[in-house]
Amino acid sequence: MAFWSKKIEEYEEMDQLIQEHPGISAAELAHELEVERSTVLRRLPSLEEAGYLYYEDEEGRLWPFEADDEG
Repeated sequence: MAFWSKKIEEYEEMDQLIQEHPGISAAELAHELEVERSTVLRRLPSLEEAGYLYYEDEEGRLWPFEADDEG
């Protein structure tokens, strides 16, 4: 069992917040989740492994990839 599968509820909550607030910073996300910023940063690679895809802009804000985006 993959590590992330044990945390699926937390990851779904993070994903929902990023989807609802595109451009949210890790600090803002941590505040909304009531966790430390380091927790958010530690979870981001596991989110990608779980299939949640985001990109980070030059200011460190998180944006969801759109399903219909064509590079």
